[in-house]
Amino acid sequence: MSAALVILALFFLLALGLGIAGRRGKEMDLEQWSVGGRGFGSLIVFLLLAGEIYTTFTFLGASGYSYKNGGAAYYILCYGALAYVISYWLAPAIWRYGQSKRLLSQPDWFISKYNSRMLGTVVAILGVIAMVPYLELQLKGLGIIVQETSYGRVSATAAVWIGALGLAAYVTISGIHAAATNAIVKDVLVLIVVIAIGIYLPIHTSGSIEAMLQAVNAKAPGHLVLSKPAFDPGWFITSVLLSALGFFMWPHYFSAIYSSKDQKTFRRNAALLPIYQLVLLFVIFVGFTAFLVTPGLANGDLSLLAISRSQLPSWAVGFIGAAGMLCALVPGAMLLTTCATLIAQNVLKPLAPSLSGQRLSLVARAFVPIIALVALYLVFNGGDAIVNLLLLGYAFVTQLFPSMVLSLLRRNPVSAIGAAAGMVVGAAIVTWLTIGKLTTGDVLPFLPSGLHHLNVGMVALVANVIVMAIVSAVTGGPARAREVRPAT
Repeated sequence: MSAALVILALFFLLALGLGIAGRRGKEMDLEQWSVGGRGFGSLIVFLLLAGEIYTTFTFLGASGYSYKNGGAAYYILCYGALAYVISYWLAPAIWRYGQSKRLLSQPDWFISKYNSRMLGTVVAILGVIAMVPYLELQLKGLGIIVQETSYGRVSATAAVWIGALGLAAYVTISGIHAAATNAIVKDVLVLIVVIAIGIYLPIHTSGSIEAMLQAVNAKAPGHLVLSKPAFDPGWFITSVLLSALGFFMWPHYFSAIYSSKDQKTFRRNAALLPIYQLVLLFVIFVGFTAFLVTPGLANGDLSLLAISRSQLPSWAVGFIGAAGMLCALVPGAMLLTTCATLIAQNVLKPLAPSLSGQRLSLVARAFVPIIALVALYLVFNGGDAIVNLLLLGYAFVTQLFPSMVLSLLRRNPVSAIGAAAGMVVGAAIVTWLTIGKLTTGDVLPFLPSGLHHLNVGMVALVANVIVMAIVSAVTGGPARAREVRPAT
């Protein structure tokens, strides 16, 4: 048994043990299971909110994007930092309202703000549609990482099954506590691994980071900047903006915000997390280094693993694999917990009002293995279309932003029907544009050529706002005759 395989096995067992131990001493009603009893401290909330920085998508995708598309990868550095700046104002507002109304999920916010369970159901369905492919991506990434870093001794199929079973087991038992207990180990390990290889590999292969960048520019002039027509400044700006707006619209981020025991945490985090985001620069350095050392990869997302295997000893590759594995398991736990909560709380509960308390918690936990099986099906049968589905996921959740922000106003001009219509139209448009592989220039050819490659999500978001405004003007603002409380 290789050193890499031993390290991978030990860290998986550690993650499983910590995940199960997360429930120790706690009565697991739905509030405790889904939002940690609203008692998480600053460090745990920091790590949960930082979770989007380090997933398998960023662990493999940031290096792969810089390998394939060069300077276009810089957008990954930018959108998270901008999102955390927005969270300085947004997160405390979400927490205060969630605390006062004892909200458990993102749809609960819309139910309470718009006095409409119908809107809550629409938000829940959009959230599940967005999160299941995202969970699938974590599992698929886990399989690739384990297969590559175990030098093929564990197949991707076996790794995905083992990872999914372990993930489903400890999420069913511990819920959000499983993600919280593993988040500390994950982020410490990822920081060490990413900074180490981001500094070592350029120096080892080129003499310095500066020399590596000069060599990349000499080999492919323009690779370090936005040189491809499809990745022009218009694409860059709109991709950063849309990703930043959608960042905190993922349902599992609402759960992380609700889990905090006080609101002071969020503004401290908003100051620190953009700095934390800069660590991804080292992942991009690895992608540029791989561009020099391991050219011609058919799948650029393997660039970090390919150069690590060719330049590092087995034990070091094992730690890289363990970090990547945790990048799948921790966000995966948040996604599973939140997805199951949405289905139980906001889809089934309105249909069966008698569900409450422990019974509702049991229903949510019963859906964990079902959701995991759906994600497994997508892993093995989804094909390349899943990449499109992930892009759709971000586009879907961004459609929630206008009605969510306007709901913070004292006199919200948007009606529940208007909000739902805008969301559905926006999601439908971005689905059509993404699956059809259409650009903004294809659907709006009259625009100046510099705007032809705007992120298509911008078209959908503008349509969302227009439809929302028109329908709201016809149907009136949100009903205020009586308060519709989220199901508890």
